[in-house]
Amino acid sequence: MMSAGCSKQWDKHFATLTSPTSMLSVDVCRSIGLESGRPARCKRSILPNDGSDAGDVESARTGQRDATVGFPFNFNLSRGAICRQRQMRTRFHGKDRAMTAHSRFRGLIAVHLNATSPAALLTELNTSFANFKASNNARIDQLNAALDDQARAIAAMTVGPAGGIEHDPDAPSARDERIAIGSFARTGSEAGIKAMASPRAGMSTESDPDGGYTVTPTISKQINKKVFDISPIGRLARRVTIAKGDAFEEPVDPSDIGAEWVGETEARPPLDTSKLRYLSVPLHEIYTNQPVTQRLLDDSEYNLGQWLEGKISDKFAREEGRSYVGGNGVKKPRGILTYSISTEKDAVRPWATIQYVPTGVSGAFKAATATESGADALFDVVYSLRAPYRPNARWLMNLATAGAVRKLKDSEGRFVWADAREGQPAMLCGFPVELDEEMPDIGANTLAIAFGDFEQAYIIVDRPGLRLMRDPYTAKPHVIFYAYRRVGGGLQNGEAVKLLKFSAT
Repeated sequence: MMSAGCSKQWDKHFATLTSPTSMLSVDVCRSIGLESGRPARCKRSILPNDGSDAGDVESARTGQRDATVGFPFNFNLSRGAICRQRQMRTRFHGKDRAMTAHSRFRGLIAVHLNATSPAALLTELNTSFANFKASNNARIDQLNAALDDQARAIAAMTVGPAGGIEHDPDAPSARDERIAIGSFARTGSEAGIKAMASPRAGMSTESDPDGGYTVTPTISKQINKKVFDISPIGRLARRVTIAKGDAFEEPVDPSDIGAEWVGETEARPPLDTSKLRYLSVPLHEIYTNQPVTQRLLDDSEYNLGQWLEGKISDKFAREEGRSYVGGNGVKKPRGILTYSISTEKDAVRPWATIQYVPTGVSGAFKAATATESGADALFDVVYSLRAPYRPNARWLMNLATAGAVRKLKDSEGRFVWADAREGQPAMLCGFPVELDEEMPDIGANTLAIAFGDFEQAYIIVDRPGLRLMRDPYTAKPHVIFYAYRRVGGGLQNGEAVKLLKFSAT
């Protein structure tokens, strides 16, 4: 029977002997049922499985010589056998003798776990890792392919400057475009701009130095962004980009097609037919001159391309935003407030004519009475807009007008204006308010407030790209940069917007 000491020590180390990580050898430098004394210093060894002696033990007891003790047993050796083994074969300087219990010392037990050779094990590990790597790489490739498909799907929903779906991974970046413009501005070098104007970049190859260079769709996008910031109409309106031509045309149907209920055998007389019209929006040219000092050109640390982009974009955006509201249509877009107006309803009003609602007082809202409120005219505007246009409807006015409207109350003394909240714009009569400083102030007979779905009411048409010329001679020592582009705008559906006129009738 195994002694208590052996059992205790075995239980303590059995997990080590059976550990899956003990693939080559296990060293147990513990005393197992031996007499007291300092433990021997153990050296790790790999025992063969053929019964030969192996392992080194340096005795820590005084007067004992170095010895090698071999224990050629397999993993499934019973744990009692370790402690019951009273006779062990030892080798001292080539002489064999029996080691009895009273002469045994603390030593090394190295257990061979029937492992393969190190070389075979290493080969197996390498093979396993190679299989794992191949499997993992295949999985990563599948994930990347899925991400690429998703990116292409998202890009397919992005409207590009060519008026259709655009996603060109080879197109030049905004940084590259600004560097090219900066180089052109400083030195007149055409290489960078010509490189961007290559077919690979999806741009026009027009690069006649006398006529300027068609450059940077990024600047065109920046101009549009500025327009969005400055002019709510520019942001809310329908936007179409055309690649060629001087105008955008499309058929529109302002009339309703007739329909009647009939019995099974009744005659079907002719009904009203659709009366198609053509909406035509001509393009107009807008330009700007931007002078640059020679000192600024000589400062190589200054981002000249970005500076030029900002200046040109700001000038174009302000002028375009102004024309979308009040442009007369002569060499510029026609503004939404310049079309014919009428108090007639949609069914009888001529096409391309906008309905207005009068406030009842010239240059002001009506004064509140016991039965009327100045805000009544606002509610009349809301309910004059037909239901199909209300879901996306908004108010449009400047800041001064908004200040006057903010004070209005209904007939029950409640404010009709609700201040903006986190993530939500200010609301008027339940609809969002957009501020456009190009809208006129409240005055006699002015159209100071508009309400409707501006995406259906107004259309903006532009050509991609921007023409840029460098003139170092006209205004020495300044260098003049001449830039121009083409854009148009006009009313496309007069029923989708209503106006509030500050007039008696």
